[in-house]
Amino acid sequence: MRLKSTPRPTTASGPSPQSVARRGMLGFLLFWLVVMGALYWAMQLYLKPAGVKVQADGTVVIARGRDGHFRVEGAINGQPVNFLVDTGASTVSVTDPLAARAGLHGGEPVRFRTANGEREGRMVVASQVRAASLVVSGLRVGTGYTGATEQDALLGQNFLRQFDVEIRGDRMLIHPR
Repeated sequence: MRLKSTPRPTTASGPSPQSVARRGMLGFLLFWLVVMGALYWAMQLYLKPAGVKVQADGTVVIARGRDGHFRVEGAINGQPVNFLVDTGASTVSVTDPLAARAGLHGGEPVRFRTANGEREGRMVVASQVRAASLVVSGLRVGTGYTGATEQDALLGQNFLRQFDVEIRGDRMLIHPR
């Protein structure tokens, strides 16, 4: 007696090789997205600017960041900014979107010579520039700076020369006069 074999239906045999491969690829991509997201978050935490302290005499102490730069939070005409202290910059410089939010309109057109080449911008007068607790009124500000974000700005010599600035190791001290 001979038995006949009947083929099984393909739906009962389990997932097809294509669906297994698709799930594997999605799992692989999801794994790397999670890994890259965790690395991005860790780098943002690692590169976060060090804290700024204001001493009793009004001196602002800025710790050097891991990238070697000094950064301090502040404001221009009440708009929050993240200043990169640039002792080589002549003026405070801001991005165009920040200038618009801070009400820095008009001014005279200028051409800035920077480490990255020449750049078009404007010179305007800000009512108030604040870095931590230090404030200067009626300061000329250049627009057209290209920062990593719209809130980035340079804190240049026209602000810094209003104070006594010293660097001690990995700390910058800005003393009121």
